[in-house]
Amino acid sequence: MRTKIQFAIDFTFYALKGGIKFYTWMLFLCFLAFLAMFGIYEQFTKGLIVTAMTDQVSWGLYESNFIFLVGVAAAAVTVVFPSYIYQHKHLKSVVILGEMLAITAVIMVFLFIFLHMGRPDRAWHMFPVIGIFNFPGSMLQWDTVVLNGYLGLNLMCAFYYLYKKYTGQPLNERFYMTFIYISIVWALSIHTVTAFLMNTMPSRPMWFHTMIPIKFISTAFAAGPAFIIVAFLIIKNNTTLNIADEAIALLAKVVVWCLGIALFLTMSEIVTELYHGTEHSYSLKYLMIGKNGLSRLVPWFWASLLLNVTAFLLLLNMDFRKDYKKLRIACLMVFIGIWIEKGLGFVLPGFIPTPIGEFSEYTPNLTEIINSLGVWAMGLMMFTLMAKGGIGVLLGEVKHPAVVGKGADEHLSD
Repeated sequence: MRTKIQFAIDFTFYALKGGIKFYTWMLFLCFLAFLAMFGIYEQFTKGLIVTAMTDQVSWGLYESNFIFLVGVAAAAVTVVFPSYIYQHKHLKSVVILGEMLAITAVIMVFLFIFLHMGRPDRAWHMFPVIGIFNFPGSMLQWDTVVLNGYLGLNLMCAFYYLYKKYTGQPLNERFYMTFIYISIVWALSIHTVTAFLMNTMPSRPMWFHTMIPIKFISTAFAAGPAFIIVAFLIIKNNTTLNIADEAIALLAKVVVWCLGIALFLTMSEIVTELYHGTEHSYSLKYLMIGKNGLSRLVPWFWASLLLNVTAFLLLLNMDFRKDYKKLRIACLMVFIGIWIEKGLGFVLPGFIPTPIGEFSEYTPNLTEIINSLGVWAMGLMMFTLMAKGGIGVLLGEVKHPAVVGKGADEHLSD
């Protein structure tokens, strides 16, 4: 137990050390997180009335981020799968960073759901035995189960690996690989169940499609690796950790082809909905061209489409993907484009019109924006610290005193 405590202390101290750029970045994130504390206090003392959500549009910016971040969490499998199934040695050396992204994204998902609860004091009902846990009848409870399970798997796999590296002990391959295989399958389940949460609602025609799960997976496997590539490039430029060009090239290939599948599914949806133009197509018409004089989401739809199509065409060029400055820009375009498409372009128009035909628009207000920025700041801070500590262990700069100067195959008694 003393070794584990020492690991936690050494990991934390290393993660908190840095230069001017590191502390500037952390102070900026702290400022955004502190700013959100006021908005969160206002919301939890006065209720959801301080947001722009209404009875007609009861899911807003918080749920948009929730849906998107579940995909980012699932996308960690794009690093884990080739590392362990295909033994891609260049990705395997940095696979921990993908697992840390998954941990961060799932925690952010929980924070956004917590923000959306009108009565957060009733969150205990989400826990079995002590609350009214409507399982297995509620799809939301299925989502709770798979997300908590995925968080536990990634926490265990990532920090078990780092602890063994820290102490110089060999991995228990049977134990470790069993949970790695489970996590690979589980990664697909979290976004699939989230898709089922939405596409099992026949009263929301825009969501009521069997292709929603595969569209969620394809967009997740484009946006998630795009973020990982940007993170890898920042780490490559600011640390001595070797991230091979082959690892970035593989992830770029995943981004471009998954983005292509997502764009094809978007085209299929547009043709299917608009060809006959029944009342079931009203949500998509409102999103694309506006309806009844309402058009707040129209610019967002076209901005998302422009970002995704442009990024896809650019990434098709192999020379473009090898230029890391350009690649970083294209990956940011993909990340932002899919964030818009899965949130403002999917969650919100699903509520417009309502099942009884009402058209009621929604635009997030300042409270929601500040709170959302605060959660993103907390998430980025968490990912930065975990990645920094993990890099220290991978580089051998964070190591138990008893193994300094000894071989990696020597064991420590705990």
